[in-house]
Amino acid sequence: MFILLFPLLGMAQPLTYDALVNRYIIQYQEIAVKEMMQYRIPASITLAQGIFESCAGTSSLATVANNHFGIKCHKEWQGKTYIHDDETKNECFRKYDNAEESFRDHSVFLAQRERYKVLFENDITDYKAWAKGLKEAGYATNPEYARKLIESIEKYQLYRFDVADFSVAFADSLRKKGDTIVPVKSIPAYDVFAIGPGNRPVYINNGLQFILLSKQDNIKSVAKAFDVTESKILKWNDMKKGAKLVPGQMVYLESKRRKGVAPTHIVKAGETMYTISQQAGIMLKMLYKKNNMEPGHRITTGQKLLLR
Repeated sequence: MFILLFPLLGMAQPLTYDALVNRYIIQYQEIAVKEMMQYRIPASITLAQGIFESCAGTSSLATVANNHFGIKCHKEWQGKTYIHDDETKNECFRKYDNAEESFRDHSVFLAQRERYKVLFENDITDYKAWAKGLKEAGYATNPEYARKLIESIEKYQLYRFDVADFSVAFADSLRKKGDTIVPVKSIPAYDVFAIGPGNRPVYINNGLQFILLSKQDNIKSVAKAFDVTESKILKWNDMKKGAKLVPGQMVYLESKRRKGVAPTHIVKAGETMYTISQQAGIMLKMLYKKNNMEPGHRITTGQKLLLR
């Protein structure tokens, strides 16, 4: 008999913190983006808070109670509870059936409390203002809370999820349907307005209702479902008769505006005047007019366009 004094070859090594964080991001990025699109809380902030509060998903709060954001019971909580030592012994924390419930409760927790109301006045891409605002509103007692969130967002480039395309937000449902996505990068996040005919989510952009086309849809089916004419669908979306719609395409259900919400737009790689007009909810002819361009004028990456 002898004692083995060296590690077994092939024995699994503990994951580094960076590896744990990257695993966490991959696992929860879609949920964070979906929450952003419904509650307008930056996905970068949600992920950074989840990473910090749950130690990248490894804390007992996360593993036992599925609580990723350190939310305590509070008097209104009627759900399951988990007793855990925090600032004091035997504190009451909320317990969830799964992580997705925790992410949703985090969104509701911020959206429904008066002290966090000011946060929603910040731009959805201003993660620094959100991080500082959370600390000022008393989300955490750690004096370094805002700095730690910002460092995490920048180190792991979480800000990229604040300008997410729908292939990230709806990858799971689209995979089930066998759909493809229009390869347009950097589509902003939008609010869900309602569930329309055929169980289609209807979104809001620039105060306008629109849908994302599914694989089964075409102009005729959309017009019929929403009780409008095909010609109006074409007109509202700056399309000519005979134009083909593709899965993932934004289709407005009312006329686009004469100006956008933001004052300007910086052209990103792969964008065209048409895709920008759709993303901004502005008539294509008005986009050309505001920028003193003739239809068909080519734009370049990095170019600044006026939307108002």
